[in-house]
Amino acid sequence: GSHAQTGFTGAKDPKRVADRRDTYRGLQVTILDNRGICAHSGFCTDRLSTAFHAGSEPFVTPSGARLDDLVSAVRSCPSGALSYAIDGTEARDQVDQDRPPAIEVSKDGPYRITGGIPLTDGHGEPEARNTGASLEHYSLCRCGQSQNKPFCSGMHWYVNFADPPPPEDPNLFQWVGGLPALRRMTRLFYAKYVPEEPLLAPLFANMSPDHPERVAAWLGEVFGGPKIYTERHGGYPHMISQHLGKGITEPMRARWAALIQKAADDAGVPADAEFRAAFVAYIEWGSRIAVENSSSGAKPPEGLPVPRWWWVCDATPAARVSALAPQEEEPPPPPLPAQDEPVSFAAHIKPLFRSRDRNSMKFVFDLWSHDDVCRHGEAIIARLRAGSMPCDGVWPDEWIAVLQRWLDSGMPE
Repeated sequence: GSHAQTGFTGAKDPKRVADRRDTYRGLQVTILDNRGICAHSGFCTDRLSTAFHAGSEPFVTPSGARLDDLVSAVRSCPSGALSYAIDGTEARDQVDQDRPPAIEVSKDGPYRITGGIPLTDGHGEPEARNTGASLEHYSLCRCGQSQNKPFCSGMHWYVNFADPPPPEDPNLFQWVGGLPALRRMTRLFYAKYVPEEPLLAPLFANMSPDHPERVAAWLGEVFGGPKIYTERHGGYPHMISQHLGKGITEPMRARWAALIQKAADDAGVPADAEFRAAFVAYIEWGSRIAVENSSSGAKPPEGLPVPRWWWVCDATPAARVSALAPQEEEPPPPPLPAQDEPVSFAAHIKPLFRSRDRNSMKFVFDLWSHDDVCRHGEAIIARLRAGSMPCDGVWPDEWIAVLQRWLDSGMPE
């Protein structure tokens, strides 16, 4: 209900980008674009910068890319701003895909609608669209600042709209962006890379139309998401059945692993070192299991659950400070208790441990947890005295003395 407090209005801004469809002719294809619909997701300019040029004119040079790559870029446009024509006839029926209705909440951005979900106004009438807009896929404003409401106009970039931060200890599924991000990756993989790869195309020649969605569901469950693959697709036994007798070779496996990583780059999934370490570790592990299960005479064990994957060696995004991150100011020294003052964990011990100390040790114990420090107190103080903890310096003797007093006094909370 915050719209009532902020003066939100659903009116379109008179200063919005004009509703005008531009035409960019090439030898094989003509690209059609309406900047008034664009949500600035960057799928075209980031993935095919040889043909789509951010911040310069002409925006599109069709001669800068292969026809199939241009078609793929147009079909991937989430706002519906792009289309294409061949021999003077628009191919909107080829741009709009046959897919189930879905609403994706994009990270720090708009709602992405696919599958032809009808959009009506407050009177139940179809919402007016810009010239050439797709009815199958479109983007809706989520930041509240669009100049083309209810559609996204890209203003989320300019107002620094951001989702709430992820949980303090996100799993891989939460960090990657959930099923929408995984589906984006698997669809790109099977549409862009598999058909052109001689080692893989025959292997997937007869795959079901929903195979990319099934693989995304599998990865989502493996990475800690909902058990969709188990509940809808047969779980681990079904996955094994898909590999039995396929005779997957090591070159095929290696190529699959390399190309799924390229698809991850194309799909814009997180590229931080911690996530990619965990992602690649699973891809390597899982693909080698697939080779084993596909071998002649293989008899995989029965009744196994879908595996669950976690950060490699608990190397979570919070476990290190990036060299590119803004440098935090050192916190002031915590106040130490007087000689006759009782020492408590909350008031005197926990403040001695910085957030970086906590993050660097969370794979073993939590330095901000009373129970963990009680359990490992003797080991902690031994390392502090030896100077091996923390890793960027040594504690003053008076801090160690306070910790010892707390240990000797029964470790009160």
